[in-house]
Amino acid sequence: MSNKKSPVYDVKAVPVEKVVANDYNPNIVAPPEMKLLELSIWEDGFTMPCVCYYDKEKDLYILVDGFHRYSVLKTSKRENGLLPIVVIDKDLSNRMSSTIRHNRARGTHNIELMCHIVAELDKAGMSDQWIMKNIGMDRDELLRLKQISGLADLFANREFSIPEKESPVDAKATTVV
Repeated sequence: MSNKKSPVYDVKAVPVEKVVANDYNPNIVAPPEMKLLELSIWEDGFTMPCVCYYDKEKDLYILVDGFHRYSVLKTSKRENGLLPIVVIDKDLSNRMSSTIRHNRARGTHNIELMCHIVAELDKAGMSDQWIMKNIGMDRDELLRLKQISGLADLFANREFSIPEKESPVDAKATTVV
């Protein structure tokens, strides 16, 4: 983006009803921090726009970053129902990596959703190097997520449970003489 103008210079106010969440954001905000975000918005207003992709066919803005700010606005009567956004024009894989970069700079991730994102990027043909670079992972973290998602695939569509108590037969088998 060296010669391009950054999206932040083109903030738009759009009706919150025209904005929808993406289905891949693994970021989680704990309840105390969510209350703090809400207080921040009430006290300071919106100081950062949400980042969106505009879907022309659906005439909707899909969130890339800012889900929790968006959620606060949806449940409050602030800003006349207008959400400040900036628009980026990227394909899905690059939007996913943008979401992760935004999130990792300030929060924690749900491991199951991170595994899903890695699997989706892998299915989309992104190389390990691309994933590591664009999501900010090292080789070991990427390997762990791929291993976890691979284990999940092994147990998909199968009933699996760990018994709560040992049965008498199991207890005999583990008795040391």
